[in-house]
Amino acid sequence: MDFIDVIKALGEKVSRLKDSIQTEEATKNAFVMPFIAALGYDVFNPLEVIPEFVADLGIKKGEKVDYCIQKDGKPIIIVECKHWKEELNVHNSQLHRYFHVCSTRFGILTNGIIYRFYTDLEEPNKMDNKPFWEFNITDMSEAAVFELKKYQKNTFDVEEILSAATELKYTREIKKIISSEFGNPTEMFVKHFAKQIYSGPVTAKIMEQFTPMVKKSLHQYVSDIISDRLKTALSNEVDASKKEQEQEIIQTQQVVQPEENKIEFSDLEREGYFIIKSIVRKKVDGSRIFYRDTTRYLNILLDDNIRKTICRLHLNGTKKYLGLFDETGKETKVEIKLLDNIYDYSDQLLSTLHRLEKVQEGQTV
Repeated sequence: MDFIDVIKALGEKVSRLKDSIQTEEATKNAFVMPFIAALGYDVFNPLEVIPEFVADLGIKKGEKVDYCIQKDGKPIIIVECKHWKEELNVHNSQLHRYFHVCSTRFGILTNGIIYRFYTDLEEPNKMDNKPFWEFNITDMSEAAVFELKKYQKNTFDVEEILSAATELKYTREIKKIISSEFGNPTEMFVKHFAKQIYSGPVTAKIMEQFTPMVKKSLHQYVSDIISDRLKTALSNEVDASKKEQEQEIIQTQQVVQPEENKIEFSDLEREGYFIIKSIVRKKVDGSRIFYRDTTRYLNILLDDNIRKTICRLHLNGTKKYLGLFDETGKETKVEIKLLDNIYDYSDQLLSTLHRLEKVQEGQTV
């Protein structure tokens, strides 16, 4: 599996099993060790992953960090683990002590769900009070997984990670400030806008007037951005679908292979075609239903016209899909476990057929 699939699978496992994990030790075994293994380190090789790593501080003996990850015989990451129900904030100082006596640049504090990454950006050999990066393994974005790949055994590079850590640290703090200002704008933030808009003195009364307007404007601005992006995405999908259909029209205008030479038409596609034909025969004569096969899917057509596509069958992959079309020509693929599941979408198929018939009637008037 690709790295992203491994991490996503681990996140799903954590979500599924966490309620049955009752101790810190169980959290380590079920969640944290698989995470370290996912990064490519051998958790059963004491030359790579040392459990209960000794981190004595001065006269205080017996201090141990849960895991020390090594590469080429040198510590590179220390990991301190807590039970998944525990709040990590109260354990920050503990990792801080371990970091001070270990010759490593990175420390991870985790409860198996939240992972906080620390280093010494502010003062050499002294762990920063705040993590430069944090993520929830049950809700990982692709960008977060891409960042995590830097910590894999075969790609680990201290300088590259430290360079990225600086940007991660400050962008994380900036995002926190933005989030706070969105929820409850500070006086300084409101005054920044009021001074640029209001020509008179910015008095307490003016500030009282502007504060809710600034907050409302922020939320409307974000809403507008989201709306614009959704419209663009939907428009691109429709355009792509139309281009695909236009390409098929061009192809069908070329020499058509004899029916007996269409080796793509599998028994599974044949069965699916006849199921759809049996559904739409309730509204039109069966002689008007045709198919055109491609390497990727089977088109089911009305009157052998590619512009009158009733649906598509995607049956050549490991998963099977029925492609349904809306009034804009956009295709939505729904997974079908069995071909008989096609009958569950009879209403949608008949609705599409009805729409195609209405279009034809409008064109002949």
